[in-house]
Amino acid sequence: MRSMPDATDTDGLTVGQASTRLDVTVRTLHHWDEIGLARPSLRTAAGYRLYTAGDLERLHRIVIYREIGLGLDRIRAVLDDSSTDVPGALRAQRTQIAERIDRLQQLSAGLDRMIDAHERGLLLTIEQQAAIFGPRWNPEWFAQARELYGDTTQWQQYAERSASRGPEEWQAVAEDVAGFDQALGEAMDAGVTPGSPEANQLVERHREVFASYFPLTRQMQVCLGRMYEADPGFAAHYDGIRAGLAAWFRRLIDASARAHSIDPDTATWQ
Repeated sequence: MRSMPDATDTDGLTVGQASTRLDVTVRTLHHWDEIGLARPSLRTAAGYRLYTAGDLERLHRIVIYREIGLGLDRIRAVLDDSSTDVPGALRAQRTQIAERIDRLQQLSAGLDRMIDAHERGLLLTIEQQAAIFGPRWNPEWFAQARELYGDTTQWQQYAERSASRGPEEWQAVAEDVAGFDQALGEAMDAGVTPGSPEANQLVERHREVFASYFPLTRQMQVCLGRMYEADPGFAAHYDGIRAGLAAWFRRLIDASARAHSIDPDTATWQ
């Protein structure tokens, strides 16, 4: 390493100046110096390191290779090993970058679906909704639900499930719900009583089916039971299956809750 008379000589740049020119940190330049990847060729009489034009050209190539994802050892080989197949190394890196871009595009599409699901609730067309959920389905229900519950943890959980579902997955959910409704009506016809093993099995099945939307605690289930009976829309749905089914189903839920030391009269959404 040759010396220069003083640090102001215009034939070289200090570490700080080189750092600014290349948009890398001084710490990075010191590290590359320490491992012998890119050392300043000049030093002033006062001991200051100076980078020559040739040094800067090497640094510039290192920065480019690092930006495209080559590791420092691979960069050293590309720069210093004459036997290295440089075009081959760059083609391999290009392949890796293409794969990374594809993965990032998939992630971006997934984020778009997640955002859409949080805002809309259901990522199906109106025609798909009618085909899956039946002619009585109201596509405005999810917009209404978001207005009421959009800031809750349960809506967030629901949206995350919705984002990953297409028509086939929603069809399976709809079939599970329809199967449960049928079993509920048949149990009422059979005279199943609240608190019985058969009734408790139905209550557990309800929680499992409902988990397609978000996890349902027993206390939350009690709150839903109240709503099924009190809300005109839900009551019409269940009573349309069997007269009085909404009130009967609530009694099943309440009896199961008591068996798990939950007072239905004081249960809250938690």
